[in-house]
Amino acid sequence: MKIADLAAPIFVTAQSELDTLLQTLRVQSSIAVDTESNSLFAYEERVCLIQFSTDAHDYIVDPLVLQDISPLGAIFADARIEKIFHAAEYDLIGLRRDFNWDVENVFDTMIAARTLGWPRVGLASILENEYGVKLNKRFQRADWGKRPLSKQQLAYARMDTHFLLPMRERLGNDLRANDQSEEAREEFERIRRSSLRSKPEKTDEPNPDGFWRISGARDLNGKEAAILRELYLYRERAARKWDRPPFKVIGNETLIAIARKKPRVPQELESIKGMTPRQLRRHGEHLIEAVQIARELPKPKPPSFQRVADDVLQRYEALHQWRKKRARKRGVESDIILAREVLWDLARTNPTTLAELESISELGAWRRENYGLDILYVLEEQS
Repeated sequence: MKIADLAAPIFVTAQSELDTLLQTLRVQSSIAVDTESNSLFAYEERVCLIQFSTDAHDYIVDPLVLQDISPLGAIFADARIEKIFHAAEYDLIGLRRDFNWDVENVFDTMIAARTLGWPRVGLASILENEYGVKLNKRFQRADWGKRPLSKQQLAYARMDTHFLLPMRERLGNDLRANDQSEEAREEFERIRRSSLRSKPEKTDEPNPDGFWRISGARDLNGKEAAILRELYLYRERAARKWDRPPFKVIGNETLIAIARKKPRVPQELESIKGMTPRQLRRHGEHLIEAVQIARELPKPKPPSFQRVADDVLQRYEALHQWRKKRARKRGVESDIILAREVLWDLARTNPTTLAELESISELGAWRRENYGLDILYVLEEQS
């Protein structure tokens, strides 16, 4: 199939068009959903498109143009309407972050495919293998926040939802045939609940301790760490001012190199890997100023981490090995058996009965029934 052979998607940019779409979505039992964001092009990413597909049409909603898309929140919150995503977690986080929407009744085709042990579960691979559709990968890194959008971009965006309804039907049938529907549903729900906890608080000023997340920061001595902190803060403020991702202002490796070299004049920045002539012109004096300020500041202390008790680590490793063997035997990835977070909860709480397993909120009924005795045996072996 060729994308050009499909009817054009309905691009929703007016409130009247959104009202018509809402009337259509309210009467559906299942809808396919996807989003496009601009994480590669903005300091604070945002959802730039929301795509829907029904059995009849593909729709693309433009939240950057429409004045009020809040009525869509009721569609997402309606548990009677199944929302079909592929790799839902990122989309759910974005919808929660930008619009404070709770999404009920999620079916994730990627999780379903992984539960069934499909070897290739990326959407592009599935579309090519199952439907003969080859996507143009260059649009994966498109600036979805830039307007106007090209016809090619809209055609690409609609393909993220166009085939999800038939995919869901096939995957749902296979899950039922393998008695794995409840297993997959538990993972859909775990991902959904996790997205509700992911909304970050937005502040005008960057976190002064955020620089510790840069790879290599903990290898610096005290004075170098102080310099890196000031360089990081300058970069964050500059990135916010120009609405660009921090890595597109100055890369992390370059910040580390500057912190180590401790330059005193802009000319000393020229030999640092990653510093371009344009960066030198725009940031050179500011970077030197940041280095000078850091020389007078106290050395920052790395954040301390609470040490995990030896018995907890021992239980976690035993569960980890059990999970790996179980996954290998079944032919799936390990986290399909149990998520990493669940392993840690089990290791910390160390339940000894099936009733106590119910205290692990992310361990659903299907997994308790099918893995509960094995889990308790593994934990008992470590006591």
